[in-house]
Amino acid sequence: MVGAGSFGTGVALLLERAGVRTTLLCRTPEQAERLLRSRENEKYLPGVPLPERLKIRVIGARDGQFQRADLVFLAVPSNALDSAIEELRRQGVAAHTGIVSLSKGLVPPDGTPPTLALERSFGVERIAVVAGPAHAREMVEGGAGLVCASHDPELAERVAELFRRGRVVCETSTDPVGVELAGCAKNAAALAAGATESQGLNASGMAAADIFTEVLALAELSGGRARTFVGRAGTGDLVATALAPTSRNRSAGELLAQGVPAHEIPARLGQAVEALETVPLLARAIERAGLSAPITSALARLIDGRLPLEDWVALVRVSEPAKRRRAGRFRRWWRRMRARLGAR
Repeated sequence: MVGAGSFGTGVALLLERAGVRTTLLCRTPEQAERLLRSRENEKYLPGVPLPERLKIRVIGARDGQFQRADLVFLAVPSNALDSAIEELRRQGVAAHTGIVSLSKGLVPPDGTPPTLALERSFGVERIAVVAGPAHAREMVEGGAGLVCASHDPELAERVAELFRRGRVVCETSTDPVGVELAGCAKNAAALAAGATESQGLNASGMAAADIFTEVLALAELSGGRARTFVGRAGTGDLVATALAPTSRNRSAGELLAQGVPAHEIPARLGQAVEALETVPLLARAIERAGLSAPITSALARLIDGRLPLEDWVALVRVSEPAKRRRAGRFRRWWRRMRARLGAR
């Protein structure tokens, strides 16, 4: 397990519960020392003890950390994924090792879904992603509804079975990009809803729905499926995020509506806010794909301060979603084939 944030720590605990020998790799010696000393993740998952059998190490402290691993879970921020890939390639990963992304958001500067970045380095059939309604504390203490997606159904089922052994529901999918973009859509939608909430629930609902429609169009061009967006990774996770009292993305939207600059919000909330970084990347990716995305683009301008709040609200109230153009079977096949060729 690479990364000791809330989700990464929660997944490590579930794997231990499932009887899997797990090593939690921290990014800094200081973080590893704190976890070893307190045997809990006081910053991200306070009050949840880390079992003594869970190994805690520093990534890169010695070579060959991944050579005996059957699975490597990457729970790093998407903006740090390139560095994690470099470390994996430097140390070497066994040919049989599956690599599972827990990263949220998109990889800068082009807004690349994490699994596509991993596939280019390690091959399509070795990569999976886990997402879904998975508030870390509730996941560990009460359960969750996860989705594991991979182009290799056997890899997806192998990972899903580990979570089931850890007493967590986990379904499988062959739509990794759809799962990732659905997660991006739910974070962006929660941010948009929070930024519009003071104008009424109807405005919040309109903003969230329009974001989902625009990101879905991008997902379909990348081979993603609408079914994924209406499943647990999309609307299911959106409901969990919208209802969570401590939802960072919705709270960040509320602070934007109060006039707080985006760069001050993470410090106010005490944690990074995925949507503040993801929305501008989404807007860039959608624009590059030649799609219409007025609400996502406007939200990006609201984040960087170019669009006043009143103009954002006015746009949400009058905009009508553009009609989606479904990618034909050949187009979807060709994009998947091109991605596979690029990974070789």
